[in-house]
Amino acid sequence: MVKARKYVVKNRFQGIPKRDDFEIVEYELPPIKNGEILVKVEWVSVDPYLRAYHSNYTLPYDQFGYQVGIVEDSKDPRYPVGAKVVAHKGWCDYCIINSANATDFFSKVYKLPNLKGLSQSLGVGAVGMPGATAYFGFLNLCKPKAGETVVVTGAAGAVGSLVGQIAKIKGCRVIGFAGSDDKVKWLEQDLGFDKAFNYKTVDVTSALKSAAPNGVDCYFDNVGGEISSLIINQMNDFGRVSVCGSISSYNDVNNPTATILQPALIGKQIRVEGFIVGRWYDNWSEAFGELTKWIKNGQLKAREHVTEGFENIYDAFIGMLQGENVGKAVIKI
Repeated sequence: MVKARKYVVKNRFQGIPKRDDFEIVEYELPPIKNGEILVKVEWVSVDPYLRAYHSNYTLPYDQFGYQVGIVEDSKDPRYPVGAKVVAHKGWCDYCIINSANATDFFSKVYKLPNLKGLSQSLGVGAVGMPGATAYFGFLNLCKPKAGETVVVTGAAGAVGSLVGQIAKIKGCRVIGFAGSDDKVKWLEQDLGFDKAFNYKTVDVTSALKSAAPNGVDCYFDNVGGEISSLIINQMNDFGRVSVCGSISSYNDVNNPTATILQPALIGKQIRVEGFIVGRWYDNWSEAFGELTKWIKNGQLKAREHVTEGFENIYDAFIGMLQGENVGKAVIKI
């Protein structure tokens, strides 16, 4: 018998999730059956969607999320002992997976991509779901052209920092909005953004007009809210907006409000499209190959904000929601 630990969500979140909304449960895993694998978890991911999707689940539930682990016992020949796998089994230190039970892309398991010597933690970051989100959500929906101006909000986060760098690779001018002066400095000096702003300390409209006097062609929206309305109102004719998230409202217990967008959308014939990255699940390997290549050749930097310890997953989650991470927030178990 293997003793395992997992985080169980027992209360409905009210605003920012509280520590006592979770319970750490210790239990014994049964012997694996045919078609199953036993995985020892090595890395766990925390992402904004964990908060956004909370209300979709019936209480109590095991906290979901991506993880990288090593197969310690196997009765599935596709995943032999020693194989590294990526799954969506959440905040736990051991788990049993049966890939035959997959009902959607979240419940599928796949082998860790060939990272060519890079840290295996990238399997839940730049060469995992967040990387695929940046790659497909930006390239397939915004369809950027060299010379165009791209704006990214949440620009110092796991997805936004990749989107901005991909835009630079594609020859675009890139403007980012983030939540601290240190993040702004990182975006400009390390990642090569043409301009970045601390949205907490600037007038967004005037800052954007100064940085993009000829308007905005593509907007990758991670945050929603009023800042998104202000940016969309400065877009050019036939601008494209890829809506990835709305982190500004996830913990807002009040009813958030934002400027009406319809006049700008109609007058400038702007296309706005939301997405869930599972749409392109069958093509994720394409993204992983390109992202790994860009990281290896120095075109893309995949910074990580690493927290150590199973007992510290909650703290890493809340820190991420409050913008404490620069780059991808991951936990080493």
